[in-house]
Amino acid sequence: MNYYGKNLSRKEIEWKAPDIRQIGGTRTYELSEGATRGTRVIDVNSGELRYSVVVDRGMDISLASYKGINLTHLTENGEVHPSFYESRGREWARIFFGGLLTTCGLTYLGPPGIDQGEDLGLHGRYSAIPARRVNDFSNWKGDEYEICLEGQVDESVQMGDKIRLNRKITSRVGVPKICIHDKVVNTGTRNTPFTILYHINFGFPLLDNGARILIQNYKIEPFDEHSKEQIDGRLYIHDPTSGFQEVNYLYYAKADSNGDSVAMVVNDNLLSGLGVYIKISAETLPFFCEWKMLERRDYVLAIEPSNVVCENRKVLRENGILPLLKPGEIREMDIEIGVLEGNESIKKMEKKIKGV
Repeated sequence: MNYYGKNLSRKEIEWKAPDIRQIGGTRTYELSEGATRGTRVIDVNSGELRYSVVVDRGMDISLASYKGINLTHLTENGEVHPSFYESRGREWARIFFGGLLTTCGLTYLGPPGIDQGEDLGLHGRYSAIPARRVNDFSNWKGDEYEICLEGQVDESVQMGDKIRLNRKITSRVGVPKICIHDKVVNTGTRNTPFTILYHINFGFPLLDNGARILIQNYKIEPFDEHSKEQIDGRLYIHDPTSGFQEVNYLYYAKADSNGDSVAMVVNDNLLSGLGVYIKISAETLPFFCEWKMLERRDYVLAIEPSNVVCENRKVLRENGILPLLKPGEIREMDIEIGVLEGNESIKKMEKKIKGV
């Protein structure tokens, strides 16, 4: 294990730290105040990188920091208990905690609307469903200590769509990286829509004046006329502005020789340069969405890998691009979120994204 620059064997670590929690591991607890009361959370310490998995919110991730530097946008809502969820219109925003990851889906996402008589709210129900069968399989693998959390989320309705997501989150102590593996299966007896978007949210101080965005793509589409007018500034971050109007862009992910596509946010003014990258398979998640909101007190950038354009399900169905899962059909997605420190490692990733 490489721990803060030292290569140590398992035996050497156990001699000095008889309880692995001295250097890494997990801790489970419940929040106790306000609308967050009763929400189960698992804190993960992988050394320099620390993050919080919110069990009762689909095993999404709220807090995340590197060497004590916050990486994410956190709303004033906090990790609201799922019992406060309201499905219609934009009520989803009342329980949106932001965080490193809020998953949207699984049978619909995007703006509110009505599809085949069903009133669909913003971004789907997934993030308001508690995980079950949650297990901590963290253990030694040779001289590496792997943190491994698994859980199951079911979005189902009697006499309707039934879809299950099994999530596995892994990190290794001493390695500033999170790997998320999602396995989705249609457990019902009829075809069901399957839409998923990973709402990955960055905030201050990673997000600050002068920060920049890189996204590996071969095509860009603004979502609306305002975003089109602002397209030249889409990859740059400035200070909060009163009256800022959100902008949204769709990027078609460009695969490298391994089939991967990468996006990254960089702040050259933190440490010796700090970057957070997102790596996906362009086959299973062919899009990145960019949502940028630089208003005072709502200062956030989201980079959102997805399997479909971020539109209401009715629009997707009418355009013939609504993904469907047959009974028993399985889809698997992998996302890697990692931290890069130093100009050299950042420049190397920049070259990869730019295809240099």
